[in-house]
Amino acid sequence: MTTDTIASADPNGGKPGNRRLLDRHKILEKNATLLLVFSFLVVTIGGIIEIAPLFWLENTIEEVEGVRPYSPLELQGREIYIREGCYVCHSQMIRPMRDEVERYGHYSLAAESMYDHPFQWGSKRTGPDLARVGGRYSDEWHVDHFINPRSVVPESIMPNYDYLLRTPIEPEHIADLMRTHAIVGVPYTDEMIEAASTDFRVQVDPFGDVDGLLERYPGAQVRNFDGQPALTEMDALIAYLQMLGTTVDFSTFIADTAGR
Repeated sequence: MTTDTIASADPNGGKPGNRRLLDRHKILEKNATLLLVFSFLVVTIGGIIEIAPLFWLENTIEEVEGVRPYSPLELQGREIYIREGCYVCHSQMIRPMRDEVERYGHYSLAAESMYDHPFQWGSKRTGPDLARVGGRYSDEWHVDHFINPRSVVPESIMPNYDYLLRTPIEPEHIADLMRTHAIVGVPYTDEMIEAASTDFRVQVDPFGDVDGLLERYPGAQVRNFDGQPALTEMDALIAYLQMLGTTVDFSTFIADTAGR
């Protein structure tokens, strides 16, 4: 057998340096503790490289005109949305891809989720994305959909949520919830928190202090969302859904590309 034949049969190409490198790598492969330590070091270095620059950026989220904190009723509706696990089947993030933009609307902006704790981007879509569901359907459609989803979407596998229509709610803890969100950066003022209970009821009662509500939460929709005399969880959930994707006017929106 010639020297060339021996070299071609050797997976290391006959190079001692390659053989030594592979021998050292075998030590990691055979020692679980060393493999764990070195894996941790690699992940740590990669994480630092990705995260550290964020501390030197003035702002990681582009501020967009129109984005505001949730009104008390919308915030309560969001809590119901999370409680019922709606995020498991519905995402709230439209990716900048042609098929998604044509189906759901303008791609999602980071600023639209800046007051979400936690955000509702989701991980799968058993049902459609809800990032821009606000105004796409009437309140009556939403009520029928929650009572019996198959009545409006025959192929739906969504469970019935008719009990929301029979479950009254009171703004008993809404001020505390707003204070909690304020702690993590949502700009709820003392005035907003003080008026929380009033604003909660006014959003379904056009005979209340609507002007005060709209001054604090521009663009908030005021009406009886479920058509029932009592204030119910259905009111809150529909109020939340009807505002999703409605705060930004994309006909005038221009992305800020400065610094990119």
